[in-house]
Amino acid sequence: MIEVDDVTKRYGRTTAVHGLSFTVAPGQVTGFLGPNGAGKSTTLRMVLGLTSPTSGTVTVGGRRFRGLPRGLCEVGALLDAGDAHGGRTARAHLAALARGNGLPRRRVDEVLAQTGLTSVAGRRVGGFSLGMRQRLGIAGALLGDPPVLLFDEPLNGLDPEGIRWVRGLFRRLADEGRTVLVSSHLMREMEHTAQRLIVIGRGELIATGTLAEFAAADTTTDVSVRTPDPAALATALGGPGVEVRVEDDGSCAVTGLTARRIGDLALLHRIPLHGLTPRRASLEETFMGLTSDSVEYGSGNAR
Repeated sequence: MIEVDDVTKRYGRTTAVHGLSFTVAPGQVTGFLGPNGAGKSTTLRMVLGLTSPTSGTVTVGGRRFRGLPRGLCEVGALLDAGDAHGGRTARAHLAALARGNGLPRRRVDEVLAQTGLTSVAGRRVGGFSLGMRQRLGIAGALLGDPPVLLFDEPLNGLDPEGIRWVRGLFRRLADEGRTVLVSSHLMREMEHTAQRLIVIGRGELIATGTLAEFAAADTTTDVSVRTPDPAALATALGGPGVEVRVEDDGSCAVTGLTARRIGDLALLHRIPLHGLTPRRASLEETFMGLTSDSVEYGSGNAR
């Protein structure tokens, strides 16, 4: 279990994390979400003892990471796929990690096989694609067979098959009773990977809960309408609390009216309709709404 208790981290006058508290339980994949600059990487580094909190405590299994005696056997982590020395082969990189942590040499071949890198184990890391480097980083995290695993943006650079493999791997690790924390800035990734979510923005906790709880929390609905005359539809539906937006695919998104009322008004004004579909906000839209005030560089049109 990972416990972050009222943690603040300052760098001079800059506060990267402020009063952050959450718990990551074993047996499930927990998504750690937030826009770029939210403080996710800083928090992961504090969990691993790579940087110390200005105040508050971070513990793994009730102890700070620096108090854990067995390194990779306690916590495995992928923070940066580019950390491996480009002049070493994949096998040499993992062998060095194994020696430094007192792990048997057989573990190197086991994690190479587990991550699909056996055939390229003798190649230098400098020639690896980003996706292959991600697999190597995951192999390093698995090397000590630890009960706690941290992954920072692990799906970057992976092809569709690799993404599917990673998702399955994380689920299997959690099913074995491990604590799995996966950091990302994309809700769409976590929707297919995690069972529970922690969302932060500007270094502070915004929300936490299961995927189902996040889906239920946003009751925003609209109606997708297809018509050959969007302008006439907007005029016919106009009124207090009603908004009609033309989407990129040419359809209209209407909020403030039910599908039945839209159909009645369109009939009254003789406006042809080719589609009328009620819809609920997606998890990605929910995430965008939660973090809209925490985006470091906004586009100006966030919903």
